[in-house]
Amino acid sequence: MEKKRLSLHRRNFLRALSLGTAHMLFSNSLTACQTKYASIDPLQKVKLGKSGLETTLLGIGTGVHAGNRSAFLTRQDKQKSLSLLHHAWEKGIRFFDCADSYGTHSLVAEAMKKMNRDELTLTSKIWVRGGGIPEPERPDADIVVERFRKELDTDYIDLVQIHCMVEENWTETQKRQMDILENLKAKGIVRAHGVSVHSLEAMKEAARSPWVDVIHVRINPYGIAMDKPDPEEVVQVINELHSAGKGVIGMKLVGNGKLREESEKIDHALRFVLGLETVDMMIIGFESGNQVDNYLARTEKALTELRG
Repeated sequence: MEKKRLSLHRRNFLRALSLGTAHMLFSNSLTACQTKYASIDPLQKVKLGKSGLETTLLGIGTGVHAGNRSAFLTRQDKQKSLSLLHHAWEKGIRFFDCADSYGTHSLVAEAMKKMNRDELTLTSKIWVRGGGIPEPERPDADIVVERFRKELDTDYIDLVQIHCMVEENWTETQKRQMDILENLKAKGIVRAHGVSVHSLEAMKEAARSPWVDVIHVRINPYGIAMDKPDPEEVVQVINELHSAGKGVIGMKLVGNGKLREESEKIDHALRFVLGLETVDMMIIGFESGNQVDNYLARTEKALTELRG
């Protein structure tokens, strides 16, 4: 059974990789893709594994060039950033991704005044490592999440993750914070919890952990800004995450912005990730309303081509 599963994963990977140049050659194997996404709408609702969260296929990330509570959106003119967030909302994007290290909580909170909170999937991440945020202290997750709620001006947060795990044994070193987040979920303060990873070893550990509801993974067909330069190895673990019922959020689709000027590679990356069938949704770090419109059109095109 395991050998058969590996063979299927291998075929899925090769099929997805081929989509950029010769996807019509794989038209027979693409039939399964038609059941993954209900339509060609880039804003269709998708389920994040078994987490209970349902949101739009395309989401917005607020952590462009971010760190130490600073990001592109906090450094540019505030009204421009608010206009971008409002534009994304008005177009139909319902997933807004934050983190303590981005410093975008207050900005998103202000933008949310013109949004329906019940329709929004709001996420943030706790920074537990050295650096990353100004303070040297690392309070427990309950204290941090309470601060998040005040900064975001919300009663609950849909998804809280432990940010940027790289250690193979992170489920051991972060056991206390994991237990606290589990308790917060039981109270309804957090709807789901999980992790974002920046190493293949940490990703493998996430696949083994029943605690992980949703995970951020770095994925593109070029191996740029990913946990391994070989996409196939990363895809294998993503398949394991998906099979285990984890919600899988794809990030770094354009190599942390390195492919932003290469239109054909962007289209290839979108077809590749959508063609894997194991990534539930994608987030893009938008910097302008025009980019939002552009990626909505590109994603619709990619979904159309996948359906054959």
